[in-house]
Amino acid sequence: MATRRVMVGDQEVQIPEFNFKLMPVVLAALAIWLLTGTYMVGPDEVGVVRTFGEHTRVAQSGLNWHFPVPIETVNTPKVTEVKRIEIGFRTLRNGQYRTVEKESLMLTGDENIVDAEMIVQYKIKDPVAYLFNIVEPELTVREAAEASLRTVVGRNKIDETLTTGKFTIQEETKFQLQSILDLYESGIHVVAVQLQDVSPPKEVIGAFKDVASAKEDKNRMVNQAEGYRNDLIPKARGEAEAMIRAAEGFRESRIKRAEGDAAKFTTILQEYRKAKSITEKRLYLETMEKVLPGIEKIIIPDKDSGNILNLLNLNPGTEKGGQK
Repeated sequence: MATRRVMVGDQEVQIPEFNFKLMPVVLAALAIWLLTGTYMVGPDEVGVVRTFGEHTRVAQSGLNWHFPVPIETVNTPKVTEVKRIEIGFRTLRNGQYRTVEKESLMLTGDENIVDAEMIVQYKIKDPVAYLFNIVEPELTVREAAEASLRTVVGRNKIDETLTTGKFTIQEETKFQLQSILDLYESGIHVVAVQLQDVSPPKEVIGAFKDVASAKEDKNRMVNQAEGYRNDLIPKARGEAEAMIRAAEGFRESRIKRAEGDAAKFTTILQEYRKAKSITEKRLYLETMEKVLPGIEKIIIPDKDSGNILNLLNLNPGTEKGGQK
């Protein structure tokens, strides 16, 4: 390289002579290097900028710039994406799945074994904590979820775990998992915990199904009996009430009728005491008015009217009842 001599005080110093012909090349390389600091942050991402490996700032969605490598680097985690972790099984590419028994087999509170499979959905709530406070976030969430599920299942009996307690187990596992991740300061929010399948081990699943079927039959028969009772008792009460009301009405009508008959008899007795013969004749005529219309009548004059001539029945088809 060409040099030139320069006097510094009383000493002569040689310095390299710069070739200004290389200046455009240097400036172009510098410009290209600076342009490599341009980066895009997607709408579902944030940019976490690190300066010499230490977090310095967070960039929002859009076109951004940072000092190129090796001064600054950028990570763009997806903060709105809901991630999924499978516990006790793995979904294969062909749509099928395989069981992971070392994760799914666990003890209940009454020391029975169940095979539990679960899905955990989570997303990033603090990208800085997510990137710098934990190593291998997916593995961390998986192991914390498995530990949480084992803890919660261990507090419940097998009947509750297999039947009515599934929702409670889900909610308690979610709360337990979130507490563990918050303790780690992981920057992760647990969106949902869903139990996929909770069943006895394959060796005894037939016996458990028989027991479950028997319990279901029992509950069904109890519900049918209660339904029959709830249907029959109101009807019986309604019929009883109707009979009581009818009896009360009949009683009232009989009392009123008896009172009316007694009042009528008293009135007739008073009239009879005033005029016995007239009253007797009136009673006799009123009785005949009621009796005679319904029977066959033959009127015979008295003995002073002459001899009686017997006649044959010339109209044998004539109906009885008031014909003369």
